[in-house]
Amino acid sequence: MADISSPTTKVVDAPRRQRGQIMLFVTTQPMGSAGLIVIMIMMIAGIFAESVAPHDPVTMNYMAMLAPPTLEHPFGTDAYGRDVLSRIIYGARTALVIGLVSSFLGSSVGALIGVASAYFGGKTDMAIQRLIDILLSFPIIILAMVMVAILGRNLWLGIDINLVLAIAIPIIPKVARVTRSAALSIRELPYIDAARTAGFSHARIVLRHMLPNVMAPYLILLTAFIAQAILLEASLSFLGLGVTEPTPAWGLMLSGNNADFYREAPWLVLFPGLAISLAVFAFNLFGDSLRDFLDPKFKA
Repeated sequence: MADISSPTTKVVDAPRRQRGQIMLFVTTQPMGSAGLIVIMIMMIAGIFAESVAPHDPVTMNYMAMLAPPTLEHPFGTDAYGRDVLSRIIYGARTALVIGLVSSFLGSSVGALIGVASAYFGGKTDMAIQRLIDILLSFPIIILAMVMVAILGRNLWLGIDINLVLAIAIPIIPKVARVTRSAALSIRELPYIDAARTAGFSHARIVLRHMLPNVMAPYLILLTAFIAQAILLEASLSFLGLGVTEPTPAWGLMLSGNNADFYREAPWLVLFPGLAISLAVFAFNLFGDSLRDFLDPKFKA
């Protein structure tokens, strides 16, 4: 019997299938769901920081310097009398913006390079892979530090664009290597040969026919590298190469005067450190669960 379902019915069924996939993820991946809840709380706190934070994060109060946790300042104050809780809330915005943008940029460029390398093969593939081997030989923090030193600072809308690039560049070779492996098997499929026979351009084959088929590993890597990008941003800020004062940033809160007063005021390093650990842990939980959910090799 012929299928008489209308296009409208299929469009209506699409959101239902998406809701079903979301519910399946929640029920089969409880740890990943817990990580996603933490991520959502961080995003809400960062987006609505002006409404959520109890104090201005940059306003100094020399009458309340190094005040211990109280009802007015639940996480205490720093050496300048600034509210630590407010700076952590605003720091979530800094961490998420830099982490999301740099991870998306690095993962997208890496996926494109990996798929193109697999598609062209031969000398092109060999040249790209040797360049990736060189980049992978450097520890990611060292490569990010070198990029920051080379690029310098370039603020745009309050975001250091060069810092984002410095974090994104070390991500590119890692994503390129993984997506290339996935694209090698796709290159041999019949529909790719059919696209070549039909006279489609190389760009169209790579972008329209191969790249969408590596979305599962791409999404997994994108999520995983957000955690690494947040940790990199915190590390660079701690070393004085990332976000600068008075911008609230978790890594910056662990350096400078705060590090000097950690004995007298342990809350100065305790709460920012917990924020970094919780954010990285949440994204790692969500990324691992997303891998288990999307990759058929990990399904029972």
